[in-house]
Amino acid sequence: MIDKKNLDPVTFEVLKNSFITSVDQMAEQMLRTCYSFVIYNRDFSNALHDAEGNSVAQGNDDIAVHVGTLHFTCKDVIRAFKGQMIPGDVYAINDPYAGGTHFSDVRLVRPIFDEDVLIGFSQSNGHWSDLGGSVPGSFDVTAKDMFREAVRITPVRLFRAGDFCEDVANLIAANTRDPASIIGDIHSQAQATQVSERELLRLVRKYGRDQVTQGMDEVQDYVERAVRQRIAALPDGTWESVDYIDRDPSGGEGMIPIHIKMTITGDEIHYDFEGSHPTIGSMYNSAPGATFSAVVAGMKTFFPDLPLNSGFYRMLTVEAPENSVISAQWPVAVTGFLMPFEKIMNSVFEMWSQIMPERAIACAFNLEYLLAGGTDKRRREDSTFMFYEWLPGGWGGRRGKDGSDVTTACFGTGLMSQPNEGNERVNPTRTMEFQIKQDSAGPGRWRGGAGVQKTSVLLESEKSVMSYVCDRERAVVWGVEGGLPSMPHGLTIKRAGSEKSEWLGSVFSDFPMYTGDEFARPTAGGGGFGDPLERTTDMVLMDVVDDYVSIGRAALDYGVVIKEVDGDLCEYEVDEAETAKLREHIRENRVAWARSDPEEIAEKYRRGEINSMDAVRRYAVILDWETGDTLPKTTAQFRESFERRSVKHWK
Repeated sequence: MIDKKNLDPVTFEVLKNSFITSVDQMAEQMLRTCYSFVIYNRDFSNALHDAEGNSVAQGNDDIAVHVGTLHFTCKDVIRAFKGQMIPGDVYAINDPYAGGTHFSDVRLVRPIFDEDVLIGFSQSNGHWSDLGGSVPGSFDVTAKDMFREAVRITPVRLFRAGDFCEDVANLIAANTRDPASIIGDIHSQAQATQVSERELLRLVRKYGRDQVTQGMDEVQDYVERAVRQRIAALPDGTWESVDYIDRDPSGGEGMIPIHIKMTITGDEIHYDFEGSHPTIGSMYNSAPGATFSAVVAGMKTFFPDLPLNSGFYRMLTVEAPENSVISAQWPVAVTGFLMPFEKIMNSVFEMWSQIMPERAIACAFNLEYLLAGGTDKRRREDSTFMFYEWLPGGWGGRRGKDGSDVTTACFGTGLMSQPNEGNERVNPTRTMEFQIKQDSAGPGRWRGGAGVQKTSVLLESEKSVMSYVCDRERAVVWGVEGGLPSMPHGLTIKRAGSEKSEWLGSVFSDFPMYTGDEFARPTAGGGGFGDPLERTTDMVLMDVVDDYVSIGRAALDYGVVIKEVDGDLCEYEVDEAETAKLREHIRENRVAWARSDPEEIAEKYRRGEINSMDAVRRYAVILDWETGDTLPKTTAQFRESFERRSVKHWK
């Protein structure tokens, strides 16, 4: 056997990068062979594992939401089939209660043998377009348990010694709305795992089994040592954060808190979720594996130069109260785990921003996705359609730099947004509007990134329904260091022939739709970083020129008075004297505004004197955006956040 200390630096570096490259090649295989449009838009991840199931490497562009979960599902496959594995086997698992994310993320795991010796595993995780349940796409927001969500796949063999277990695969596919795509994705992912197997065995032939397996151990040890050294150099201490899910649909008014306390002691970190809310009556719960993933993904952002593997996990522990919204147990619904996931990730950002202020960042927008299905009547023969669409948004402002505009959510920076043309080709929809959402960026010395506005119309169809998976309608994307929030999320629909839009908000499932219905939704921008009154007038002027900020909100949010000279030629100018007066006026009054009587603000909203951005950014009031009714508990919770993250930092 090779002494681990004797693996020379050159061989170590070659193996380390070869492991990562093999996983990246898996991604290329999936992009070229997958059937599901969801997978094609990069909702997938891959990994190489050692013989114990520990992660050795993950792909460079794989999405963050799967970080920290792939080793759990690999280990569960080992538990189920230990002693029964043979070359050519491939197993499937999607179980969120065994460390997975949600049911749509189906993992295929292949044991890798050199001769008769098990040396590792390759794993391919893809988001299947549908996995059964009560609504198309398997996202029933109102589900309280897994039985309305999707098919739960505990470890099962799909290939035995290279032979396809067609009966098992057909059983799974038959419980979905898109069986042909499911079978196609199974073969695509199985082939992806074979790519990594091929590359690992190629390394074995070149370097020998002992050196390759030693390399798999050492790359984990390397990451562990590097992270521990960096943590040990930081001061010991405790940091806390809290963020919210909008509501419990089966409960009363008030946001759902997720509390996090992070403690650094020496070279170790402990995350404690004590005080977080119990599980709620919707699918917006997270199982323990996904919560661990959120912590890892958020923390990894502050160590961008290090490869990601199980070595990264060895110096951190996560403790969460059982049956809480971030530690749900079977059979509690968990398909919407991304809603607590992104709250956890942004809270981790906030805590680490205090430790590493040079990398500080405000809150990023929350992922939203729309699912619809029904019968497409445009074709000669009626056919079922089903689409699943997410939109880009804005990241939080950073110290010294504005947030990234119109990009993917923090849980999946490798994701691509679906092209309008692709959706229109296969679904009875037409895009009427798709552009940057003016004023969506959270104001700050460095503003948040901008979101988008998309409006679509449903074409000839029957028996169509729509579901919307979203949040931050009430727990609005927040700013830091004096920065301001973005804007509420929510979808509106205008029925065919009607002139009036109906506010549906951010949480609904199985909503009936008809030919000619028009539906519109914005995505929030990122939160602002730093006092918006300290943003230079030149920067505000350029945002107006670029249509990121309107003249009206330049005055309201930044205190900058801008006059239009020639809008067609994008000629504007700043009135410096009036700007100085307005900024002084805002400084003198903004604390009192943020503490105004919520009922008075609600009345102004109902009379049309202010809009939702005014309510959120100036008055720190959250309302029912359809009726204008006050939400006392929600507003109190939002104001606590606003005082801590914004008001406290104003001079």
